[in-house]
Amino acid sequence: MNKNELLINFEGISFNYPGGIQVLSNLDFHFHRGDRIGLIAPNGSGKTTLLHLIMGLLKPCTGRIEIFGKPAKDEKDFADVRRRIGLLFQDADDQLFSPTVLEDVAFGPLNLGKPKNEAIQIAQQTLAFLGLDGFENRITFKLSGGEKRLVSLATVLAMQPEILLLDEPINGLDMKTKARLKEILSSINLSYLLISHDFDFLAEIVDATYTMQDGKILLDKELHLHEHVHAHELGTYPHQHDMSEERKNIPVGNRQKTDDRRQETNNSNQKSETS
Repeated sequence: MNKNELLINFEGISFNYPGGIQVLSNLDFHFHRGDRIGLIAPNGSGKTTLLHLIMGLLKPCTGRIEIFGKPAKDEKDFADVRRRIGLLFQDADDQLFSPTVLEDVAFGPLNLGKPKNEAIQIAQQTLAFLGLDGFENRITFKLSGGEKRLVSLATVLAMQPEILLLDEPINGLDMKTKARLKEILSSINLSYLLISHDFDFLAEIVDATYTMQDGKILLDKELHLHEHVHAHELGTYPHQHDMSEERKNIPVGNRQKTDDRRQETNNSNQKSETS
């Protein structure tokens, strides 16, 4: 596997919705094999639009897209892209449509031309990998929000993609399911681009963080993703850390590995404790 292989190449991409303001403006983006990238930016900045452009669900107004070394312009070009890139939608209900879990997860392999027995086997193996043994005959619409999110991920992984695009995968999840999803993403051998507003979650599972500003995607070194331990008045109840308006607009800079940032923080803390 060539980790320097360029898989997604956007050059000068601009996009605006009909009758709306411009969302993306002369955007450049380069995604290589082995990349695990987090994307954190305010709502409406174009994060989901970027994912939909990669999948060919939207078409750019201007610019050039290459995916897996080939120009991606027409529907026929993106048919191959969708076989090799998996998109986890922000809303699990947009991803699940079959009566039972097994039917939903097996749909992708069947659509790729797998024999029925093989498709069912792939679906069962994928569910087992995600800790969803025994879910095969569960009614999809009766699942909890966290269960739907994991089954949605199963439908994507069953397609055996080379890249994952994850749009706010931990939105509305309880702490247990969030921890399970973190374990899954840390263990899979896949490149991925993940949208989230959760600093701590990203710090655990990505190697670099990007933000979006003025219709462009930018490398970010000043968001300072971090782990922390602190007390809360509500004890163990799940809670959310909101990003202030000031932090949403922090200037951006060059790429810096998350692990390096965390190590530097740990070293600094250790020095303070010993001084």
